[in-house]
Amino acid sequence: MQSNAKPIDEVRIGNRLVGEGHPAYVIAEIGINHNGDIDLARRLISVAVAAGCDAVKFQKRTIDVVYPADELARPRESPFGATNGDLKRGLEFGYHEYRLIARYCREVKMPWFASCWDEASVDFIAQFNPPCYKIASASLTDDHLLRHTRSKGKPIILSTGMSTIDEIDHAVAVLGREDLILLHACSAYPAYYPELNLRAIPALRERYGVPVGYSGHETGLPSTVAAIALGACCAERHITLDRAMWGSDHAASLEPNGISKIVSYIRIVEQSLGDGVKCVVEREQPIIRKLRRVGAAA
Repeated sequence: MQSNAKPIDEVRIGNRLVGEGHPAYVIAEIGINHNGDIDLARRLISVAVAAGCDAVKFQKRTIDVVYPADELARPRESPFGATNGDLKRGLEFGYHEYRLIARYCREVKMPWFASCWDEASVDFIAQFNPPCYKIASASLTDDHLLRHTRSKGKPIILSTGMSTIDEIDHAVAVLGREDLILLHACSAYPAYYPELNLRAIPALRERYGVPVGYSGHETGLPSTVAAIALGACCAERHITLDRAMWGSDHAASLEPNGISKIVSYIRIVEQSLGDGVKCVVEREQPIIRKLRRVGAAA
């Protein structure tokens, strides 16, 4: 699906333009790392604020729709009970918790949105008027969910982990290119550096003609910063207070110091990239006079 249409350089998310020529949009994914505790969710939002992130993201599921009955009945010990269903339901926030999240995010001026894994979850999050919707890599092949999410008339961020080019072609055809940001990702948790394939970022940009960002599930920092240098318009990383906490996503998340460093390094890289036009900067002039013995030939 090589796009011959004019490339789309930017997408507006809330009051921010995301895309070519704009600062990278840094998303702190809280996901389910709140462990079912609204106070922990608030603390993680505060971590994102302190780090200078541009948004936080949660996950929303209708448990009995997303997971089959045998999966929910599978034994799995957790603070919520002895089955996988107990765990999944225990981690799922409802209206009361999301109302508190919306209120707190307004207070600290932090935009928030969610990955919605089913149509009812899209409708649920819609009542909070999010600036955009995220579609997780696992949902990329769910045409019904893609169409339902698009019907809300908001920008969509689509992760492309665990997906072939043919599957991404189809998803983009279903969603359309307007108000669409793709995220390159490797959906292993945690992902190993040789699996990241960051050169896919400019390749996806070239193929689809839409802004492309990066969703990282590695444990370190350098590769996410390199993604920005390769043209990623946004960066998404999971955050946690402590990677040793119980829960499936904590080990592949960044602690407060890590997400703060990521934001700082991204802003430094953005300053360093420049416009690509080779020139002599003003501060080099005295060095020229001091160190060059012979001037350029006429």
